[in-house]
Amino acid sequence: MERPEEEVGENISGSGGGVGPKTVAILGAGVMGSTLLSGLIRSGRDPAELIITGRNAERAEQLAERYGVRLMSNAEAAQAADTLVLVVKPQDMEGLVAEVRSHVPKGALVVSLAAGITTAFLEERLPVGTAVVRVMPNTPALVDEGMAAVSPGAHCDEVHLIEAEGLLRSCGKVLRVAEKHLDAVTAISGSGPAYIFYVVEAMIEAGVLLGMPRTTSTELVVQTLYGAATMLKETGLHPTVLREQVSSPGGTTMAALRQLDDHKVRAAFVTAIEAAAERSKQLASGSG
Repeated sequence: MERPEEEVGENISGSGGGVGPKTVAILGAGVMGSTLLSGLIRSGRDPAELIITGRNAERAEQLAERYGVRLMSNAEAAQAADTLVLVVKPQDMEGLVAEVRSHVPKGALVVSLAAGITTAFLEERLPVGTAVVRVMPNTPALVDEGMAAVSPGAHCDEVHLIEAEGLLRSCGKVLRVAEKHLDAVTAISGSGPAYIFYVVEAMIEAGVLLGMPRTTSTELVVQTLYGAATMLKETGLHPTVLREQVSSPGGTTMAALRQLDDHKVRAAFVTAIEAAAERSKQLASGSG
């Protein structure tokens, strides 16, 4: 079901609507899977309630030992869990679902973190009536500053959504969106860190070109980025207002911004994000 637009943007606290402890199985112990696992542990989740699986047996064993969680096969984990978190590459999702389908308990929640995999795709391949939540996370979850968007499937209710939000909130912020917006979310926040790193690379290289040691240029750029992001978050001011506060008439900032406008950098960013959204649609349709 797709929730009304007035509901999809709200954040709701809690992690289960008063329901008792749930066993969570993270199927896929790669970067995002291990990030979620460590976030859940830091947020106070009982390791006894957590299960992991992984194709890389050595890595999975190391994670299980480090965090004191159970390591199982995909089928065993699916059967033992109340909530299954699928954290594999999109091209591996169909195989994973086929492997666990007959082991998913009635009433289990399935949370997918795979880009481009729709709730309908999973619902068609899981037991009839399975509740599915689709998530688009991003890599700042590695430092507990992630931005995750969640969308409910056809059999999802409020309790399911709250449970999924509680899991993702261990690594950052969570926002509800209608599934039709997830291609845009993928293009903006999912791919967004790469755009920021791209700009940071350019600024650092500019500092080096101007004769500055790379370490000094890097420190200047990274702290400037951090400070600017903090201003955006804490002041609540529109970015245009903050930009104008830095841009004195006839000054250095205006000279730089004029060059960016002359090179159509703003338009290039919009076009790039549109391209990312289109690619996300292609992945979802299976045409890419």
